[in-house]
Amino acid sequence: MPKPVTLRTLVEHRANASAFSCLTAYDASLARCADAAGVDVLLVGDSLGMVLQGHSDTLAVTLDDMIYHTRCVASGRQHSLLMADLPFMTNVTTEQILHSAGALMRAGAQMVKLEGEAWLAEAVTALARRGVPVCVHMGLTPQSVHAFGGYRVQGRDEVQAQHLIEAAQTLEAAGAAVILLECVPRVLAQRLHAAVSVPVIGIGAGPEVDGQILVMHDMLGATSGRVPRFVRNFLAGSGSLQDAFRAYHEAVRERRFPADEHCF
Repeated sequence: MPKPVTLRTLVEHRANASAFSCLTAYDASLARCADAAGVDVLLVGDSLGMVLQGHSDTLAVTLDDMIYHTRCVASGRQHSLLMADLPFMTNVTTEQILHSAGALMRAGAQMVKLEGEAWLAEAVTALARRGVPVCVHMGLTPQSVHAFGGYRVQGRDEVQAQHLIEAAQTLEAAGAAVILLECVPRVLAQRLHAAVSVPVIGIGAGPEVDGQILVMHDMLGATSGRVPRFVRNFLAGSGSLQDAFRAYHEAVRERRFPADEHCF
């Protein structure tokens, strides 16, 4: 039985320049499969609004939804680190963030993920002081899809790129334990990774960061509609779900995924 993955494990991966694998998960059965395949981090993502509930975005997901699915995944995992999203509009005040994060941690989460930038610093500090590890999701943040005008690559111009780098540094200073960077140019991900010392997880951010994450349904070829550029179907050519999870984990660990064709 492998040792449980902890925040210290992720920090060691960064220090050793080794990669770690992450996947979303929403139920006990598939969480158990991913965990057994060695996946390092499971994220109970508010992406469940799209892949489970059938919405066009994540905005309809409630805190009660997240608590329910976090409990389900917690009952299926053994060694993977369990992270959970704070859903849309649960980050309006620091008091609300503390309440929501506490509910997710009591449901079994070991880290919470917030979408936003430097304005989250006060809340990140408040959580860190209370023993709640925080991952801040930056770049393309799906809860802001309407503000962005759609699912668009972020940080293409120098002004926006520098803004993201400075925000990441502010959040690290505030106590963020991990940064998740979505849909940014590969060169920006490299620059941001060099500018901070905490582990950086990427999705559509190139292979040079410390960890990689995909939505489980995308990784299994169950994407509805247009397949994002950064997605690879690991079930194709695999003999089973277990083989697909293992293939994904190994490809990330060996830095064979993402490849050039998955980058911006």
